[in-house]
Amino acid sequence: MKSIPGKRLATTLCIALIAGSLVSCSKKQAAAPQRPPPEVSVLTVGTESVPLITELPGRINPMREAQVRARATGILLKRQFDEGANVKEGDVLFLIDSAPLEASLNSYKAAMVKTEAMLKESRARVNRYKELVGINAVSKQVYDEAVATLGQNEAELEANKAAIETAQLNLGYAKVTAPISGRIGKAIVTEGALVSATEATQLAVIRQLDPIYFDFTQPSSEVLRLRRAMEAGSIQSVAPGEAKVTLILEDGTKYKHPGKLLFSDIAVDPTTAMITLRAQFPNPENHLMAGMFARAQLIEGIKTNAVTIPQRTLGRGAAGSSTVLVVNDENKVELRNIEVDRAIGNKVLVSKGLKPGERILVEGSQKAPPGSIVKPMPFEPASTNAVPQTKGK
Repeated sequence: MKSIPGKRLATTLCIALIAGSLVSCSKKQAAAPQRPPPEVSVLTVGTESVPLITELPGRINPMREAQVRARATGILLKRQFDEGANVKEGDVLFLIDSAPLEASLNSYKAAMVKTEAMLKESRARVNRYKELVGINAVSKQVYDEAVATLGQNEAELEANKAAIETAQLNLGYAKVTAPISGRIGKAIVTEGALVSATEATQLAVIRQLDPIYFDFTQPSSEVLRLRRAMEAGSIQSVAPGEAKVTLILEDGTKYKHPGKLLFSDIAVDPTTAMITLRAQFPNPENHLMAGMFARAQLIEGIKTNAVTIPQRTLGRGAAGSSTVLVVNDENKVELRNIEVDRAIGNKVLVSKGLKPGERILVEGSQKAPPGSIVKPMPFEPASTNAVPQTKGK
């Protein structure tokens, strides 16, 4: 029984020691320093002038296109060109059998010789009757008939001359020549076929491909929008020397020769609400072919004081909206919805939601969710090269 107080004393001492250690631990924890805010890279939003480039689809068309047709009737004897080759204006392309045409020409020449002889005789008769009618040796009626015959022979001579000229032209048409210089396609008619001048039988097609046209269309609403922006001063028009057209081919490659805009149509197509535009490109290597599909990048203007940010800073919110993380003046991260107009290489053009001077988070978003306090550090990009923007239609 005497040992019980000793046990109680030992138990009390143990409890006191444990309580003391707990108090000591709590004091140490209270004295521990708080975690510093995470460092993040931020970019101060600025403005710049950017070119506005619209990308529009269209097709390649030859500068000139001529259908080679028969102007004489006969059998096609020979083709004088290589299909797909370049030809010059005046080159002989086809030979048509000229024997019937030569015979017709000779017939008209013979008729003309006969008419000339009759004309000579009638003129001499008129000269004789003119003297005889004065002394009443020949009646006035006979003289008048001789004069009329002379007039008929003179008219017939002129008709023969016209017939000979026509026959000579038809004989010349037996040699079918190139109406323009360019590249000729395949022969539509082969040797031995009968071609007709009355039906204007088509023999081949020649297309002038250097330089070459590119025809494309643009919505009239887009033209109005750009004009209003220029009038408001938010977009400056491009100088004429800088308004070039770049062609993007079907395989996605860029055509190496720049083009120039020739005209914009003065009327809107009522069925499509589109305006037709035409550009001209050099084609010395004949890489561009008629009917080829391509896309034109057209510089329409320059937007001043444009707010641009790197594409890497964009996020996606509800319903696919664009978002960025903004670091406010209190170094607190905010989630901001913005509106993006178009891409500009590795940047985007912001139309609404950001102002110059605000800071956006570029790196460190994993450790800085919205609402957290951060330590902003200036972002140092590896490269500042920018690529002109493209807006597809």
